[in-house]
Amino acid sequence: MFKHLREDIAVVFERDPAARSTFEILTTYPGVHALLIHRLSSWLWRHGLRWLARFLSHLARWFTGIEIHPGATIGRRVFIDHGMGVVVGETAEIGDDCTLYHGVTLGGTSWNKGKRHPTLGEGVVIGAGAKILGPITLGAGAKIGCNAVVVKDVPPGATAVGIPARILDSEQAKKRAKTAEKMGFSAYAISQDMNDPIVQAIHAILDHEAANDQRMQLIVKALNNLGVDISSVSVAEAKFDVNHLNKIVD
Repeated sequence: MFKHLREDIAVVFERDPAARSTFEILTTYPGVHALLIHRLSSWLWRHGLRWLARFLSHLARWFTGIEIHPGATIGRRVFIDHGMGVVVGETAEIGDDCTLYHGVTLGGTSWNKGKRHPTLGEGVVIGAGAKILGPITLGAGAKIGCNAVVVKDVPPGATAVGIPARILDSEQAKKRAKTAEKMGFSAYAISQDMNDPIVQAIHAILDHEAANDQRMQLIVKALNNLGVDISSVSVAEAKFDVNHLNKIVD
């Protein structure tokens, strides 16, 4: 018990620069209080004292603003920062070294008995307001953006953002990010399937620009094979002055 408490305090110092002393952490951090009470309520739950376990978790919610079902499984060195509005369902499983910010929900999507809440691997970070719903798995080291709604598995080390959440580490996302950098801005956190016409238009522009770059590279390669030197031609001329390019070829 005391070993877990020492780890909880060390984790706060590690992940919250606002922490100044052990006494401050023990007296003013609701995330630490919620985890302490959960360990007791979980023990009661596993030993068949279900009503007492639920009542204790209810009191914890009243005092901390964090609702953790006593049936949930929580690993070591888990950090709940601020914590207000955090909800962890009965069959949720949280691995070691995870971090949850305020407003996070690990909820279910079914009224059926059995596994219906998420499983978090080690080192998962979930941003404020994110909703992780259903019996899905977030791989070790995954990161979930603020206010994301995740309803599908997230691979280890991946980043998911948006509503519904999409993986940013996909090849298409990487191509768009690279193209966006060339155009002078970043399209980070813009999801392909968001119901926003402006977002969809930006994605169309990025895809079109990427296709044009690919065609231009093929043209340059073909001209080089023909012995045509276009090193003196700027990118702007090559893209927009077709007559000038035709003169070079002739």
